Amino acid sequence: MSRQIDAHQHFWRVSRGDYGWLTPELAAIYRDFGPAALTPLLDRHGIGATILVQAAPTAEETRFLLEIAAAEPIVAGVVGWVALDRPGAAVEVAGLADNDLLVGLRPMLHDLPQDDWILRPETAPGLEEVQRQGLVFDALIRPPHLPHLLRLAERHPALSIVIDHAAKPELRRGWSDDWAAGMRALARHAQVCCKFSGLLTEAGPGTGAALLAPYLDLLLDAFGPERLVWGSDWPVLTLAADYDRWRDVTMELLEPLPPEARHAILGGNAERIYLSRRGRRTDHAEAY
Repeated sequence: MSRQIDAHQHFWRVSRGDYGWLTPELAAIYRDFGPAALTPLLDRHGIGATILVQAAPTAEETRFLLEIAAAEPIVAGVVGWVALDRPGAAVEVAGLADNDLLVGLRPMLHDLPQDDWILRPETAPGLEEVQRQGLVFDALIRPPHLPHLLRLAERHPALSIVIDHAAKPELRRGWSDDWAAGMRALARHAQVCCKFSGLLTEAGPGTGAALLAPYLDLLLDAFGPERLVWGSDWPVLTLAADYDRWRDVTMELLEPLPPEARHAILGGNAERIYLSRRGRRTDHAEAY
């Protein structure tokens, strides 16, 4: 049985100064977050490993995260950042990939001024190197980016793509057929997977399983349980709920699924998609 994995969490040190989005207005998370705060939460829920994801668009932050991962056994891999549109991006990707703790890269697409930025010709060499190195391309997007990500999947059919936070559907506005159609179109490409994460933050405080159930149903129908990956998005999650709340909502939503499907979503898929292809698989397993 695969170990449980939190496939999307962050650590940061505010004094580093490169988190442009992290301002004092976000009071609940405008402070340092590190392994000492997360490890008790993981232990409480039997989660044996995490994927640590970038939160700043700088090479310096990626190196900072790789240093944490090297010192913290709980971190199985890092999704970092490279300026994919700059000359020399392919060389930088290859250099970072020498560290087997690097398992993916994530441009912060939803913070960029052009929704179709990732389709710029300048990004192609870097993306090809991402693919060549066996790294995952994490897509931090919102619904308007879905058509452009679809074109990316068509252009790079061997590139492993994981959609973060189910593309952040606008839960507070209600169901969107456009979002659903966009996700279904992407799911037709076998190399595209999706994270079941970040949804409580989009929905706001007090959200329960009932609101999220139709979204999970769509994702299960489109991607199947073999291409869904669970993550907490901690500590951003704490803007809406604590770790225990998101875990409880998750387990309620997944309860009707067969055990093998739950195991896949809660760990097995992350192991396969992020870690096995980079030689990071471990021999031990932890029970659910």
